[in-house]
Amino acid sequence: MITRILKISALFIAFIFVVGISAYFTLTTIIKSEDTVVVPDLVGKDVVYALRILTDLGLNTKVKGSEYSSDIPKDYVIFQQPEPGMEIKKGRDVRMILSKGAETILMPNLVGLSVQQASIILEENGLCREELSNTYNENIKKDDIIAHTPSTGDMIRRGKCVDLLISMGMRPKAYKMPDLRGLSFEDAIIVAERSNLLLGEIKSFYYKNKPKNAIINQEPLAGLRVIEGTIINIVINRKPGGNDRKFLHAKRMSGLLRYRVESGFLKKRIRVQLNLSGISNDLFDEFVRPGEEVWLLIPTNDDTTVFLYEDEELVKTIVY
Repeated sequence: MITRILKISALFIAFIFVVGISAYFTLTTIIKSEDTVVVPDLVGKDVVYALRILTDLGLNTKVKGSEYSSDIPKDYVIFQQPEPGMEIKKGRDVRMILSKGAETILMPNLVGLSVQQASIILEENGLCREELSNTYNENIKKDDIIAHTPSTGDMIRRGKCVDLLISMGMRPKAYKMPDLRGLSFEDAIIVAERSNLLLGEIKSFYYKNKPKNAIINQEPLAGLRVIEGTIINIVINRKPGGNDRKFLHAKRMSGLLRYRVESGFLKKRIRVQLNLSGISNDLFDEFVRPGEEVWLLIPTNDDTTVFLYEDEELVKTIVY
């Protein structure tokens, strides 16, 4: 009887042991399956896709470097470690090497593009911008590319720098500098505007034996070759800071200045300088987006001259 009880007890203990071992291995397998993942195949995939997949699996992304590849596009995975199919624990690193694209490429066509557009394309292709040269061109608008070296279609290595020839627009017309001396201020302005000349600095000096408010000196001198847009400086025969208004264009107490910035890609710095009886102050100095218009109310109850600069280049002079 005792022997039978011992046998039953032994069998029961053995059963409990087997059940415990089975439960242990089952639980270990479940826990193991929760802590490990299978490494996906990332070769030939772009880096954004690889980052998203690895993040979803609880793995870390480590970019160990980049290499040129004629078969795999730029920013796609060339090599990975661990290899695809391996089981690793979550939180481990997956190391990758990315493609820099082909080491040699065809030179893109930049002719007719702006310098800003060309710079973006060069950077996207791993090229750099080197020397900039400028010349006048009647067919290519100002600040656009006329030609470049290497030429379009040439096979070049990434990292090479490209020389750009940039258009200055149409060649400005040339004139013989008119003689403004002896003219009234109004007549001098009319003559200058006919030749597309810009009025620059205005000074006063008084001679008793010469007509009041007449031009007594100028720069450039009469007879010299000038081009449209040249800035001219003049000296008027009047007492500095005097109250004579005969040379003014208008008798209004205020005037409206409107100026629209040309179309383009970059903001322009617009600066409006106000000169009242020889005293200059900046009325406006801001960066303005292409296509926007600047409106300013100009006080004209004194000897008023307004100078408008675009990126520090004088483009307009208004006398009230």
